[in-house]
Amino acid sequence: MAELTLLVVFPALMAFAASSDLFTMTIPNKLAIALVVAFGATAALAGLSLDQVAMHLAAGALILTICFAMFAFGWIGGGDAKLAAASALWLGFGVLLDYLLIAAVAGGVLTLGLLALRQHPLPAFAARWGWLAHLHDHRTGVPYGIALAAAALAVYPHSELWLAALSR
Repeated sequence: MAELTLLVVFPALMAFAASSDLFTMTIPNKLAIALVVAFGATAALAGLSLDQVAMHLAAGALILTICFAMFAFGWIGGGDAKLAAASALWLGFGVLLDYLLIAAVAGGVLTLGLLALRQHPLPAFAARWGWLAHLHDHRTGVPYGIALAAAALAVYPHSELWLAALSR
């Protein structure tokens, strides 16, 4: 059962977060809650000790604190802050720096690509797609949840949770 939650739940929720951010520029609170609840179940099924769970909680709390400070300064969205924290909860300290570095690079590439795209008009057929027209608008932010989700999925197979679940 741990393998199922490991291989399906986290990747599916990350894909949902990325697609939601792309199409609506929001990451629902329910998604962050689902990630926290699913982490608890997966950690129990994977046999993580209370000390290991506490360290994962600390990783999530640290990233939540940092990201909400960034949110307060207007540097990132609230959904991005919650997604980063919930991802850190799943990933733990072991791959946290890798996650943050990959997210920063991917977010930078995404931002530069989007800024370059916004320099050109949308083709007529694409301009009718509301989500794409909104994304193309220079007043719209960057759907950074895409970079956060991609980074989380990139380092996830190296996380303590993944390794513990597959060693059972």
